Amino acid sequence: MLWRKSFPGWLLGLALGLAWLAAHAEPTCRMAFDVGSSGVRVGASNSPAQAHVEIDYLTPLWAGRGLDATLKPTAAALKNLPVEARLSAACDRVAGTFSAWRLAWQQAADDTAALMARLQADTHVAVLVMPQSVEGAYAYASARQVLGAHLTTSHVLDIGGGSLQIAGARTTFGQALGQKSWHQVLCTNLRHSAVASCELQPMSAADLRQARSLLDDKFSGMAATLGSLTTLTAISRPVTRGVAPAVRLLVAKKTESSVALSAQDVSTAIGKIAGLSGDKTAELVAAPSSYATYLLSDMLLLEGVLRATGGTDIHVIEGTLSILPALLSDDTAFQWGAHYGCYLERFKVTGPDAYFSDPATCN
Repeated sequence: MLWRKSFPGWLLGLALGLAWLAAHAEPTCRMAFDVGSSGVRVGASNSPAQAHVEIDYLTPLWAGRGLDATLKPTAAALKNLPVEARLSAACDRVAGTFSAWRLAWQQAADDTAALMARLQADTHVAVLVMPQSVEGAYAYASARQVLGAHLTTSHVLDIGGGSLQIAGARTTFGQALGQKSWHQVLCTNLRHSAVASCELQPMSAADLRQARSLLDDKFSGMAATLGSLTTLTAISRPVTRGVAPAVRLLVAKKTESSVALSAQDVSTAIGKIAGLSGDKTAELVAAPSSYATYLLSDMLLLEGVLRATGGTDIHVIEGTLSILPALLSDDTAFQWGAHYGCYLERFKVTGPDAYFSDPATCN
């Protein structure tokens, strides 16, 4: 009776009610947005559903316009994709951005930080710019999850639109040379064209020497970073659906079921199509235009990777890879989501490396 007098009935009822809510509350969930160079994809920890929309982030950057034109479609994606996928509105939300946003920071750090702040204020999604090594770790974790025992090499090669990653369990090398960005580099250096989709073919012997020299320079630190005995599995479509079937057809000695693609065969295939027009190449290898446009530059890119690592061949295994599971399990990313103002202040100074600082040191 004494306890009841010192603990009013309404307060007891409130305490019991809060205890009931805690016991029956929806489990904490996470929602992640993968903001790549060509679109946004969403997923959540408590649902298998995903949704995706295409947004071109690279073209305005290459034109020197920054990412301002992408603000509205990105905000719409962050708001609407969870609704399309019927994901819970109560989840903690983080967006991981990658090569295009790293380029945006290099071009205009303050403008990029301001745009990120506007997106978060409008959508309540913390937008983080991930370092290259973190992106590589995501790619390797995804490959391990999807390929399982089929992944027998030390590293995976993932070629995106704006960058490539060579990712292993302990070492990662990344470079802003994806399918589209490498093609744009060749357009600038060989054709003196600001148009990223310029016609590269036919390429002369001098063109090939210059292209290979550019790659050797870009990849000069690769072997030291990755270490000795690096072996590779290519997992992305520029290789699995573009380079690999074309090389097998052109050298007429590898079956479609062959797992390995040799460096010698890639170089031979380059020699067979370099002097042809783009249209003739597409006809010869029966490639869809989406792959034929980039076929020669993709071959040169793959050849350059193998030359830099000293590899004699590369395994080719396609899988439907997604970094969303890795992003969803990234505690650091979600800790930054809870300290987003602090993250932005550090991002203004150190850019993507702000991720590596400690959220616990924020006031």
